[in-house]
Amino acid sequence: MLGAMIVGYSLVKLGDTRELNIKHFLTLAVLIVLNVFPSWIVQAYFKQVHLPAFVRNARLAISIIAGVIIALMINYLCALFVPDNLRIPDSSLLEPTFTDFLRRLINSLFLVMICYGFFNIIYTNDILQKTRLENEHFRQLHLRAQVLSLQQQISPHFLFNSLSILKTIATDPDTKKFVVQLSHVYRYLLNVKERDVTSLEEELSFAQAYLYILHQRFENALVVTIDIPEAYYNYLIPPLSLQLLMENAIKHNNVSIEHPLQLEISIQDNAKLVVKNSLLPRKTREESTKLGLQNIAGRYKLLFRKEIEIIKTSDTFVVNLPLISHESYYH
Repeated sequence: MLGAMIVGYSLVKLGDTRELNIKHFLTLAVLIVLNVFPSWIVQAYFKQVHLPAFVRNARLAISIIAGVIIALMINYLCALFVPDNLRIPDSSLLEPTFTDFLRRLINSLFLVMICYGFFNIIYTNDILQKTRLENEHFRQLHLRAQVLSLQQQISPHFLFNSLSILKTIATDPDTKKFVVQLSHVYRYLLNVKERDVTSLEEELSFAQAYLYILHQRFENALVVTIDIPEAYYNYLIPPLSLQLLMENAIKHNNVSIEHPLQLEISIQDNAKLVVKNSLLPRKTREESTKLGLQNIAGRYKLLFRKEIEIIKTSDTFVVNLPLISHESYYH
């Protein structure tokens, strides 16, 4: 590319290359490099810097104009310091005519446009590559969430159908209710298997069914308070986020009648879902893999470009999950 630019520059300037020797070609090569490098930096700057809204639409024109101005300045500075024996013949840089200035302006514009084209090709390719990697990473996170929630699943459809049959033949009311809630849990797991987001209303409905099953196991040793205004029901979160946090709280704390585990699910004024549990560490601590929290944090970052907030004090553990409005996600 550099060779083609040197020859093209020479032909535009002289009509042929017969008067040029190797020193002139080297001078021209250095001059082009000195023009290309700042132009490349200018394109990179305007591509990545955050600009005001009224300037953003004119980003291309501004970057090209800035590149041309810098190229002309470099041409003039080179003319001041290039020795006469290295200067290209017929190169009246210090005393240019209008025609000479116009030619240099066109040459500078040509170089800047080439830099812009190559930079955009590389930049776009880099963005596409990062997007592919993020999509693959998100796919892995989504798969891990399914594995964490359905570790003992052999055939969910078979199990769900079996639960439906069990519900019809059960005679004890408590047994029938337990089967119904367990069916709700598995129905939700099947429905969100391929979904990236779910409404807070659906997640809460699933959480209620899941908590019913937990209460059959822990009874009064687990005290759960849910205070979510209906105004937030249409907000979106990644599926199974509540289940992973509830599971995490039970896994790492002692749950007993003497010291019940307190679990609170509420809303902050700034549209954040707050999941708070009391800290009652087990006497024999199980080593934490932190996969549940990492899974939620990773999905929030990939789906919404947002961070979850984790606050640990001497007696509580709090996770704040940003709630995403339906409009902001789908528009």
